[in-house]
Amino acid sequence: MRSLEEVEATLHIAKLNPVELLPPVHCLSFSPRASAGECCLLQLEPGLCAELEAGRSLVIRGEKDEQAVLCSKDKTYDMKIADTSNTLLFIPGCKTPEQLLADQASCNIIHTQIAGFSNNYWELRKCRPKLKKLKKLLMENPYEGPDSEREKALTDSKYTMEDLLDRIQASEEEILHQLQVINACKIEGCWRVLEFDYEMKLLNHVTQLIDSESWSFGKVPLSICLQELGPLEPEEMIQHILLSYGMKYTDEVYFEMNADKICTATAQMLLQNAVKFNLAEFQEVWQQSVPEGLTTRLDQLKGLALLDRNSRPETIFLLKVEELPEDNQERFNKLFTIREKWTEADIAPYIQDLCAEKQTVAALLTKYARSSMQNGVKVYNSRRPIS
Repeated sequence: MRSLEEVEATLHIAKLNPVELLPPVHCLSFSPRASAGECCLLQLEPGLCAELEAGRSLVIRGEKDEQAVLCSKDKTYDMKIADTSNTLLFIPGCKTPEQLLADQASCNIIHTQIAGFSNNYWELRKCRPKLKKLKKLLMENPYEGPDSEREKALTDSKYTMEDLLDRIQASEEEILHQLQVINACKIEGCWRVLEFDYEMKLLNHVTQLIDSESWSFGKVPLSICLQELGPLEPEEMIQHILLSYGMKYTDEVYFEMNADKICTATAQMLLQNAVKFNLAEFQEVWQQSVPEGLTTRLDQLKGLALLDRNSRPETIFLLKVEELPEDNQERFNKLFTIREKWTEADIAPYIQDLCAEKQTVAALLTKYARSSMQNGVKVYNSRRPIS
Protein backbone atom coordinates (compact mmCIF):
# COMPACT_ATOMS: atom_id res chain seq x y z
CA MET A 1 0.00 0.00 0.00
CA ARG A 2 1.49 3.29 -1.06
CA SER A 3 1.14 6.44 0.99
CA LEU A 4 0.39 9.88 -0.41
CA GLU A 5 4.01 10.88 0.19
CA GLU A 6 5.27 7.93 -1.85
CA VAL A 7 2.92 8.85 -4.70
CA GLU A 8 4.13 12.46 -4.70
CA ALA A 9 7.76 11.28 -4.68
CA THR A 10 7.08 9.04 -7.70
CA LEU A 11 5.47 11.94 -9.58
CA HIS A 12 8.47 14.10 -8.80
CA ILE A 13 10.92 11.47 -10.13
CA ALA A 14 8.78 11.13 -13.28
CA LYS A 15 8.83 14.95 -13.65
CA LEU A 16 5.02 15.13 -13.70
CA ASN A 17 3.18 18.18 -12.38
CA PRO A 18 0.35 17.04 -10.02
CA VAL A 19 -1.64 20.16 -10.94
CA GLU A 20 -1.99 18.85 -14.51
CA LEU A 21 -3.39 15.48 -13.34
CA LEU A 22 -6.73 14.40 -11.89
CA PRO A 23 -6.60 14.20 -8.08
CA PRO A 24 -7.43 10.45 -7.67
CA VAL A 25 -4.45 8.09 -7.93
CA HIS A 26 -4.78 4.35 -8.73
CA CYS A 27 -2.27 2.14 -6.93
CA LEU A 28 -2.28 -1.13 -8.83
CA SER A 29 -1.39 -4.57 -7.52
CA PHE A 30 -1.91 -8.04 -8.96
CA SER A 31 -4.50 -10.31 -7.40
CA PRO A 32 -3.03 -13.67 -6.29
CA ARG A 33 -5.26 -15.32 -8.89
CA ALA A 34 -4.51 -12.88 -11.74
CA SER A 35 -3.39 -14.58 -14.95
CA ALA A 36 -3.53 -14.21 -18.71
CA GLY A 37 -5.78 -16.42 -20.82
CA GLU A 38 -8.69 -16.80 -18.41
CA CYS A 39 -10.59 -13.87 -19.90
CA CYS A 40 -11.07 -12.74 -23.50
CA LEU A 41 -11.76 -9.19 -24.61
CA LEU A 42 -14.28 -8.51 -27.36
CA GLN A 43 -14.44 -5.13 -29.08
CA LEU A 44 -18.05 -4.24 -29.87
CA GLU A 45 -19.60 -1.55 -32.03
CA PRO A 46 -22.24 0.62 -30.29
CA GLY A 47 -25.12 -1.31 -31.88
CA LEU A 48 -23.95 -4.63 -30.44
CA CYS A 49 -23.34 -3.07 -27.03
CA ALA A 50 -26.91 -1.81 -27.07
CA GLU A 51 -28.18 -5.33 -27.86
CA LEU A 52 -26.35 -6.79 -24.85
CA GLU A 53 -27.54 -3.99 -22.60
CA ALA A 54 -31.10 -4.70 -23.77
CA GLY A 55 -30.73 -8.30 -22.60
CA ARG A 56 -30.33 -9.93 -26.03
CA SER A 57 -27.63 -12.52 -26.74
CA LEU A 58 -24.68 -12.73 -29.10
CA VAL A 59 -23.81 -16.24 -30.29
CA ILE A 60 -20.50 -17.64 -31.55
CA ARG A 61 -21.14 -20.18 -34.32
CA GLY A 62 -18.93 -22.60 -36.20
CA GLU A 63 -17.89 -26.22 -36.29
CA LYS A 64 -14.36 -27.50 -35.64
CA ASP A 65 -13.25 -27.08 -39.25
CA GLU A 66 -14.76 -23.59 -39.64
CA GLN A 67 -13.53 -20.10 -38.75
CA ALA A 68 -15.75 -18.87 -35.89
CA VAL A 69 -18.25 -16.08 -36.50
CA LEU A 70 -20.33 -14.06 -34.04
CA CYS A 71 -24.04 -13.57 -34.71
CA SER A 72 -26.56 -11.11 -33.39
CA LYS A 73 -30.27 -11.45 -34.13
CA ASP A 74 -29.82 -10.12 -37.68
CA LYS A 75 -26.10 -9.79 -38.52
CA THR A 76 -22.97 -11.93 -38.82
CA TYR A 77 -19.41 -10.89 -37.93
CA ASP A 78 -16.00 -12.39 -38.64
CA MET A 79 -13.87 -12.78 -35.51
CA LYS A 80 -10.14 -11.96 -35.74
CA ILE A 81 -7.57 -11.72 -32.93
CA ALA A 82 -5.91 -8.29 -32.82
CA ASP A 83 -2.62 -8.01 -30.93
CA THR A 84 -1.74 -4.88 -28.99
CA SER A 85 1.69 -3.65 -27.86
CA ASN A 86 0.19 -2.49 -24.55
CA THR A 87 -0.89 -4.93 -21.85
CA LEU A 88 -4.62 -4.62 -21.24
CA LEU A 89 -5.57 -4.90 -17.55
CA PHE A 90 -8.86 -6.24 -16.18
CA ILE A 91 -9.87 -4.15 -13.15
CA PRO A 92 -13.29 -4.94 -11.61
CA GLY A 93 -15.24 -1.85 -10.60
CA CYS A 94 -12.77 0.53 -12.25
CA LYS A 95 -14.17 4.04 -12.65
CA THR A 96 -13.58 6.32 -15.61
CA PRO A 97 -12.18 9.84 -15.08
CA GLU A 98 -15.67 11.26 -15.66
CA GLN A 99 -17.13 8.99 -12.97
CA LEU A 100 -14.36 9.95 -10.53
CA LEU A 101 -14.95 13.67 -11.10
CA ALA A 102 -18.66 13.17 -10.48
CA ASP A 103 -17.93 11.23 -7.27
CA GLN A 104 -16.72 13.95 -4.89
CA ALA A 105 -16.49 11.39 -2.07
CA SER A 106 -13.64 9.52 -3.82
CA CYS A 107 -10.39 9.54 -1.89
CA ASN A 108 -7.17 10.64 -3.53
CA ILE A 109 -5.53 7.20 -3.38
CA ILE A 110 -7.46 4.20 -4.75
CA HIS A 111 -5.92 0.80 -4.14
CA THR A 112 -6.93 -1.47 -7.01
CA GLN A 113 -6.30 -5.14 -7.66
CA ILE A 114 -5.75 -6.44 -11.21
CA ALA A 115 -7.90 -9.52 -11.87
CA GLY A 116 -6.29 -10.45 -15.20
CA PHE A 117 -4.47 -9.14 -18.24
CA SER A 118 -4.16 -9.71 -21.98
CA ASN A 119 -2.08 -8.64 -24.96
CA ASN A 120 -4.85 -9.13 -27.53
CA TYR A 121 -8.58 -8.86 -28.08
CA TRP A 122 -11.21 -10.16 -30.50
CA GLU A 123 -12.04 -7.74 -33.29
CA LEU A 124 -15.36 -8.02 -35.17
CA ARG A 125 -15.95 -7.21 -38.81
CA LYS A 126 -19.38 -7.47 -40.43
CA CYS A 127 -19.35 -10.21 -43.06
CA ARG A 128 -21.68 -12.04 -45.42
CA PRO A 129 -23.56 -14.87 -43.72
CA LYS A 130 -22.23 -18.30 -44.71
CA LEU A 131 -25.43 -19.74 -46.14
CA LYS A 132 -24.18 -22.14 -48.82
CA LYS A 133 -24.39 -25.00 -46.35
CA LEU A 134 -28.10 -24.36 -45.71
CA LYS A 135 -29.43 -25.72 -48.98
CA LYS A 136 -26.83 -28.51 -48.93
CA LEU A 137 -28.23 -29.73 -45.60
CA LEU A 138 -31.85 -29.49 -46.74
CA MET A 139 -31.07 -31.28 -50.03
CA GLU A 140 -29.98 -34.35 -48.04
CA ASN A 141 -33.68 -35.16 -47.77
CA PRO A 142 -35.82 -33.11 -50.17
CA TYR A 143 -39.59 -33.36 -49.92
CA GLU A 144 -40.99 -35.40 -52.82
CA GLY A 145 -44.63 -35.44 -51.83
CA PRO A 146 -46.77 -37.33 -49.29
CA ASP A 147 -46.55 -40.69 -51.09
CA SER A 148 -42.74 -40.74 -51.15
CA GLU A 149 -42.60 -39.45 -47.58
CA ARG A 150 -44.39 -42.53 -46.26
CA GLU A 151 -41.72 -44.77 -47.80
CA LYS A 152 -38.77 -42.92 -46.24
CA ALA A 153 -37.05 -44.04 -43.06
CA LEU A 154 -37.66 -42.04 -39.90
CA THR A 155 -33.90 -41.58 -39.61
CA ASP A 156 -33.64 -39.49 -42.80
CA SER A 157 -32.17 -36.02 -42.17
CA LYS A 158 -34.63 -33.34 -41.10
CA TYR A 159 -33.76 -30.00 -39.53
CA THR A 160 -35.65 -27.71 -37.18
CA MET A 161 -34.69 -24.03 -36.86
CA GLU A 162 -32.69 -24.92 -33.73
CA ASP A 163 -30.75 -27.53 -35.73
CA LEU A 164 -30.01 -25.00 -38.47
CA LEU A 165 -28.85 -22.37 -35.97
CA ASP A 166 -26.41 -24.96 -34.57
CA ARG A 167 -24.95 -25.69 -38.00
CA ILE A 168 -25.22 -22.53 -40.12
CA GLN A 169 -22.89 -19.57 -39.58
CA ALA A 170 -25.52 -16.87 -39.88
CA SER A 171 -27.99 -14.96 -37.75
CA GLU A 172 -31.56 -16.20 -37.33
CA GLU A 173 -33.00 -13.44 -39.52
CA GLU A 174 -30.45 -14.13 -42.28
CA ILE A 175 -31.28 -17.85 -42.19
CA LEU A 176 -35.03 -17.15 -42.34
CA HIS A 177 -34.51 -14.83 -45.31
CA GLN A 178 -32.44 -17.45 -47.14
CA LEU A 179 -35.07 -20.12 -46.44
CA GLN A 180 -37.53 -17.86 -48.23
CA VAL A 181 -35.10 -17.33 -51.13
CA ILE A 182 -34.70 -21.08 -51.70
CA ASN A 183 -38.47 -21.64 -51.36
CA ALA A 184 -38.15 -23.82 -48.27
CA CYS A 185 -41.23 -24.67 -46.23
CA LYS A 186 -41.91 -25.99 -42.75
CA ILE A 187 -43.38 -29.49 -42.67
CA GLU A 188 -44.17 -31.06 -39.29
CA GLY A 189 -41.85 -28.61 -37.53
CA CYS A 190 -38.85 -29.18 -39.84
CA TRP A 191 -37.59 -27.03 -42.70
CA ARG A 192 -37.63 -28.78 -46.09
CA VAL A 193 -36.97 -27.92 -49.72
CA LEU A 194 -39.10 -29.47 -52.41
CA GLU A 195 -37.47 -31.89 -54.82
CA PHE A 196 -37.36 -29.96 -58.14
CA ASP A 197 -39.50 -32.40 -60.16
CA TYR A 198 -42.17 -32.35 -57.44
CA GLU A 199 -42.02 -28.54 -57.32
CA MET A 200 -42.56 -28.40 -61.10
CA LYS A 201 -45.43 -30.87 -60.79
CA LEU A 202 -47.16 -28.56 -58.30
CA LEU A 203 -46.48 -25.51 -60.47
CA ASN A 204 -47.92 -27.27 -63.53
CA HIS A 205 -51.09 -28.10 -61.58
CA VAL A 206 -51.52 -24.39 -60.82
CA THR A 207 -50.71 -23.08 -64.32
CA GLN A 208 -52.99 -25.66 -65.96
CA LEU A 209 -55.82 -24.63 -63.63
CA ILE A 210 -55.21 -20.96 -64.51
CA ASP A 211 -55.43 -21.88 -68.20
CA SER A 212 -58.56 -24.04 -67.86
CA GLU A 213 -60.37 -21.37 -65.81
CA SER A 214 -59.13 -18.55 -68.10
CA TRP A 215 -57.85 -16.59 -65.10
CA SER A 216 -55.40 -13.74 -65.30
CA PHE A 217 -51.95 -14.55 -63.91
CA GLY A 218 -52.38 -11.33 -61.93
CA LYS A 219 -55.39 -12.60 -59.96
CA VAL A 220 -55.47 -16.27 -58.95
CA PRO A 221 -58.01 -17.14 -56.20
CA LEU A 222 -56.62 -19.30 -53.40
CA SER A 223 -59.95 -20.85 -52.37
CA ILE A 224 -60.71 -22.28 -55.82
CA CYS A 225 -57.12 -23.52 -56.19
CA LEU A 226 -57.44 -25.43 -52.92
CA GLN A 227 -60.87 -26.73 -53.87
CA GLU A 228 -59.82 -27.95 -57.32
CA LEU A 229 -56.28 -29.15 -56.55
CA GLY A 230 -56.86 -30.37 -52.98
CA PRO A 231 -57.75 -33.92 -54.14
CA LEU A 232 -54.41 -34.11 -56.02
CA GLU A 233 -51.93 -32.61 -53.53
CA PRO A 234 -51.88 -31.45 -49.87
CA GLU A 235 -53.41 -27.99 -49.45
CA GLU A 236 -50.26 -26.76 -47.66
CA MET A 237 -48.21 -27.61 -50.76
CA ILE A 238 -50.63 -25.82 -53.10
CA GLN A 239 -50.47 -22.72 -50.92
CA HIS A 240 -46.68 -23.01 -50.67
CA ILE A 241 -46.22 -23.11 -54.46
CA LEU A 242 -48.49 -20.07 -54.83
CA LEU A 243 -46.36 -18.21 -52.27
CA SER A 244 -43.13 -19.34 -53.97
CA TYR A 245 -44.18 -18.21 -57.45
CA GLY A 246 -46.54 -15.40 -56.60
CA MET A 247 -47.43 -12.61 -54.20
CA LYS A 248 -50.45 -12.66 -51.93
CA TYR A 249 -52.90 -9.77 -51.97
CA THR A 250 -53.23 -8.14 -48.54
CA ASP A 251 -56.93 -7.32 -48.77
CA GLU A 252 -58.20 -10.44 -50.56
CA VAL A 253 -57.05 -14.04 -50.76
CA TYR A 254 -55.70 -13.82 -54.30
CA PHE A 255 -52.23 -14.35 -55.70
CA GLU A 256 -50.45 -12.38 -58.39
CA MET A 257 -48.20 -14.93 -60.10
CA ASN A 258 -44.62 -13.91 -60.96
CA ALA A 259 -44.13 -14.52 -64.68
CA ASP A 260 -40.33 -14.23 -64.48
CA LYS A 261 -40.09 -16.92 -61.78
CA ILE A 262 -42.30 -19.30 -63.77
CA CYS A 263 -40.22 -18.77 -66.93
CA THR A 264 -36.95 -19.24 -65.00
CA ALA A 265 -38.13 -22.50 -63.42
CA THR A 266 -39.22 -23.80 -66.82
CA ALA A 267 -35.80 -22.95 -68.28
CA GLN A 268 -34.07 -24.84 -65.44
CA MET A 269 -36.26 -27.87 -66.14
CA LEU A 270 -35.21 -27.84 -69.80
CA LEU A 271 -31.51 -27.19 -69.18
CA GLN A 272 -30.82 -29.54 -66.29
CA ASN A 273 -30.65 -32.68 -68.45
CA ALA A 274 -28.47 -31.25 -71.25
CA VAL A 275 -24.74 -30.46 -71.18
CA LYS A 276 -25.21 -27.69 -73.77
CA PHE A 277 -28.19 -26.52 -75.75
CA ASN A 278 -28.30 -24.80 -79.15
CA LEU A 279 -29.39 -21.29 -78.12
CA ALA A 280 -31.86 -20.72 -80.95
CA GLU A 281 -33.48 -24.13 -80.46
CA PHE A 282 -33.60 -23.63 -76.69
CA GLN A 283 -35.34 -20.26 -77.00
CA GLU A 284 -37.97 -21.79 -79.27
CA VAL A 285 -38.61 -24.80 -76.99
CA TRP A 286 -38.57 -22.58 -73.89
CA GLN A 287 -41.25 -20.23 -75.24
CA GLN A 288 -43.39 -23.21 -76.24
CA SER A 289 -43.01 -24.75 -72.76
CA VAL A 290 -44.20 -21.80 -70.65
CA PRO A 291 -47.93 -21.18 -70.09
CA GLU A 292 -49.76 -19.25 -72.77
CA GLY A 293 -49.59 -15.52 -72.18
CA LEU A 294 -46.08 -15.54 -70.66
CA THR A 295 -43.06 -14.24 -72.58
CA THR A 296 -39.56 -15.64 -72.11
CA ARG A 297 -36.51 -13.35 -72.07
CA LEU A 298 -32.81 -14.15 -71.74
CA ASP A 299 -32.45 -11.73 -68.81
CA GLN A 300 -34.68 -14.14 -66.81
CA LEU A 301 -31.72 -16.56 -66.81
CA LYS A 302 -29.24 -14.39 -64.91
CA GLY A 303 -27.39 -16.50 -62.36
CA LEU A 304 -28.97 -19.68 -63.78
CA ALA A 305 -27.49 -20.21 -67.27
CA LEU A 306 -24.54 -18.95 -69.30
CA LEU A 307 -24.61 -18.07 -73.00
CA ASP A 308 -21.66 -18.76 -75.31
CA ARG A 309 -21.93 -16.20 -78.11
CA ASN A 310 -18.54 -17.17 -79.57
CA SER A 311 -19.44 -20.77 -80.44
CA ARG A 312 -21.10 -21.65 -83.72
CA PRO A 313 -23.96 -22.19 -83.34
CA GLU A 314 -24.41 -20.11 -80.19
CA THR A 315 -25.06 -22.30 -77.12
CA ILE A 316 -26.44 -22.08 -73.60
CA PHE A 317 -25.77 -24.29 -70.57
CA LEU A 318 -26.83 -24.49 -66.92
CA LEU A 319 -24.58 -22.62 -64.47
CA LYS A 320 -26.28 -21.87 -61.16
CA VAL A 321 -24.75 -19.20 -58.94
CA GLU A 322 -25.90 -21.09 -55.84
CA GLU A 323 -23.58 -23.98 -56.74
CA LEU A 324 -20.43 -21.83 -56.97
CA PRO A 325 -17.93 -21.54 -54.06
CA GLU A 326 -18.76 -19.11 -51.25
CA ASP A 327 -15.20 -17.79 -50.82
CA ASN A 328 -14.36 -14.82 -53.07
CA GLN A 329 -11.07 -16.11 -54.48
CA GLU A 330 -12.39 -19.64 -54.95
CA ARG A 331 -15.45 -18.22 -56.78
CA PHE A 332 -13.28 -16.25 -59.21
CA ASN A 333 -10.96 -19.24 -59.74
CA LYS A 334 -13.96 -21.40 -60.62
CA LEU A 335 -15.40 -18.81 -63.01
CA PHE A 336 -12.09 -18.30 -64.81
CA THR A 337 -11.76 -22.07 -65.13
CA ILE A 338 -15.14 -22.17 -66.88
CA ARG A 339 -14.32 -19.22 -69.13
CA GLU A 340 -10.97 -17.48 -69.55
CA LYS A 341 -12.35 -14.01 -70.31
CA TRP A 342 -15.63 -12.47 -69.19
CA THR A 343 -17.50 -9.29 -69.94
CA GLU A 344 -18.85 -7.45 -66.90
CA ALA A 345 -22.42 -8.13 -68.04
CA ASP A 346 -21.80 -11.90 -68.17
CA ILE A 347 -19.90 -12.24 -64.88
CA ALA A 348 -21.97 -9.79 -62.79
CA PRO A 349 -24.83 -12.24 -61.94
CA TYR A 350 -22.22 -14.72 -60.64
CA ILE A 351 -20.41 -12.33 -58.30
CA GLN A 352 -23.12 -9.84 -57.26
CA ASP A 353 -23.75 -11.76 -54.04
CA LEU A 354 -20.06 -11.43 -53.07
CA CYS A 355 -20.23 -7.63 -52.88
CA ALA A 356 -19.92 -6.21 -49.38
CA GLU A 357 -22.04 -3.26 -48.21
CA LYS A 358 -21.59 -0.29 -50.59
CA GLN A 359 -19.22 -2.35 -52.77
CA THR A 360 -19.88 -2.49 -56.51
CA VAL A 361 -19.27 -5.30 -58.99
CA ALA A 362 -16.70 -3.06 -60.70
CA ALA A 363 -14.76 -2.68 -57.43
CA LEU A 364 -14.82 -6.44 -56.89
CA LEU A 365 -13.52 -7.03 -60.42
CA THR A 366 -10.71 -4.53 -59.89
CA LYS A 367 -9.57 -6.52 -56.85
CA TYR A 368 -9.80 -10.05 -58.25
CA ALA A 369 -9.46 -9.67 -62.04
CA ARG A 370 -7.39 -7.92 -64.71
CA SER A 371 -9.10 -5.98 -67.49
CA SER A 372 -8.19 -5.68 -71.17
CA MET A 373 -9.86 -4.72 -74.44
CA GLN A 374 -10.95 -7.40 -76.90
CA ASN A 375 -12.55 -6.31 -80.19
CA GLY A 376 -13.46 -3.00 -78.58
CA VAL A 377 -15.12 -4.65 -75.56
CA LYS A 378 -13.68 -4.60 -72.03
CA VAL A 379 -13.13 -8.13 -70.73
CA TYR A 380 -11.78 -9.53 -67.46
CA ASN A 381 -9.41 -12.44 -66.84
CA SER A 382 -7.72 -13.88 -63.78
CA ARG A 383 -4.92 -12.05 -61.98
CA ARG A 384 -3.26 -15.37 -61.23
CA PRO A 385 -2.58 -18.53 -63.26
CA ILE A 386 -5.47 -20.98 -63.23
CA SER A 387 -4.47 -24.63 -63.14
